[in-house]
Amino acid sequence: MISTVTTSTVSTITAVPGVSASLALVAVVLLLVLLIQKEMVSTNRDGWPRQLSRGLNAGIVPLFMAFALILGQRIVEAFR
Repeated sequence: MISTVTTSTVSTITAVPGVSASLALVAVVLLLVLLIQKEMVSTNRDGWPRQLSRGLNAGIVPLFMAFALILGQRIVEAFR
């Protein structure tokens, strides 16, 4: 079932030109929001803010990798 979902997702994103650009925009905006939240929480290092700061890393790391791939793709497209 996972391969079917993955296949249909990839075919949808590649078939519709605007979908990939809007997904990239959503990923970048979400990364910025999470980074801002982490900065705001990191001012207090006692108790739950510390745990929240660590929890935000679970979302920041994959989004940062996606951002790096998006940036790399845009650079490659610019040099073509």
